[in-house]
Amino acid sequence: MSGSVLYDVPGPRAVVRNRILGAVTILVVAALFAWVIWRFAATGQFSPEKWEIFSYSQIWVLIGEGVLNTLAAFAVAAVGALILGFVLAIGRMSDHAWLRVPIGWIVEVLRAIPVLIFMMLLYYGLPVVGIKMSPYWAVVIALIAYNGSVLAEVIRAGVESLPRGQSEAGYAIGLRKAGVMRLVVLPQAIRAMLPVIIAQLVVTLKDTALGFIITYHELLYVIKLLGSNAVYHSPLIPTAIVGGSIYVAMCLLLSYVAYVVEKRTRRSPKVQTLDMGDGGEPTTATETIAAQRGFGKYDAQGF
Repeated sequence: MSGSVLYDVPGPRAVVRNRILGAVTILVVAALFAWVIWRFAATGQFSPEKWEIFSYSQIWVLIGEGVLNTLAAFAVAAVGALILGFVLAIGRMSDHAWLRVPIGWIVEVLRAIPVLIFMMLLYYGLPVVGIKMSPYWAVVIALIAYNGSVLAEVIRAGVESLPRGQSEAGYAIGLRKAGVMRLVVLPQAIRAMLPVIIAQLVVTLKDTALGFIITYHELLYVIKLLGSNAVYHSPLIPTAIVGGSIYVAMCLLLSYVAYVVEKRTRRSPKVQTLDMGDGGEPTTATETIAAQRGFGKYDAQGF
């Protein structure tokens, strides 16, 4: 009987047992979901009065403004976090201790501070020392600081996970450290890190919702404002359903964009197969650069 590294292939009894457990799990989840829907219906959450608020165009204008504010904060925070992540990662991989050690402490401190506390310090704490900051920039700066420090560790781990032979071969063909990082290491590491980077960007998108605590008018702020409106019978559950659906749609859209980018970068021109005189077998990024510089395959590998 063949098996995998982690576990043996289940036999006939185990297959039946797993199917029964799977069916029971599905039934339990379906029952819980049905109970929640029943409680919503029993308490009038699906009544026309609760959903009447969404029949007004002005309400959707407010929701649209909240979505735009959310995306505005996310766009700047995502770009800033990526830039900060690369800068901190390069500093952490520096050969100079006077640069590597302080940046390491900065990364650890930024990762340790919760995003909400960071936002509150920027918005409520800075006015104490005479600096006033808008809610938008408090949200953006806090997201950049936290997510940039997390991405710095992701990038560093991705670079260090590559075989040492890649960078050593780059040095062997005459590249400096900056050239090795830019031409050999980072293109391969980014493709490997892309799913983790996108996952962290999804977290960044969702963390913009914390801005409602410091009165930033993003989507959650609008949903909370509409859900507590007594004129429309306080439709908290309907507004939460609508707002949650919008958040899910934005996250799915971001994940789809990440999938398209990953699919296109999977066959980057920097790692295309070159004919090295041995039948055109696949080459590494270092061998590709070596071929462009006139080196042979075995010269690129240090032989």
